[in-house]
Amino acid sequence: MTDSTEPAPLDPEDRKIVTLARSARARNAVQEGAAVRDETGRTYVAGTVALDSLRLSALQTAVAMAVASGAKSLEAAAVVSEAETLADADRAAVKDLGGAGTPVLLAGPDGVLRLRATAG
Repeated sequence: MTDSTEPAPLDPEDRKIVTLARSARARNAVQEGAAVRDETGRTYVAGTVALDSLRLSALQTAVAMAVASGAKSLEAAAVVSEAETLADADRAAVKDLGGAGTPVLLAGPDGVLRLRATAG
């Protein structure tokens, strides 16, 4: 598990999934927004699911959407949240589909990157 808090610039594709995650968070008025990019470049965007009988983080939901749509792997994942760290369960979901080296980005609600990590 590699983490870096250095504010390195994002490439355009990673900036896109951060923007999509930010948009999902704002549009749905949820605690977190997330987006993942699969091996074909398709993106899946989700917010937190908080039902009485089902609770999923935004990233877990985005990974589930990718799997349900037939994705075989992930290239990258992004979460927009007030949190300062990534939840272990979120990393595990990304690792399950994308592998240990899959990049996971954590940005604040303002879209500024807080953390660049890997799933494993």
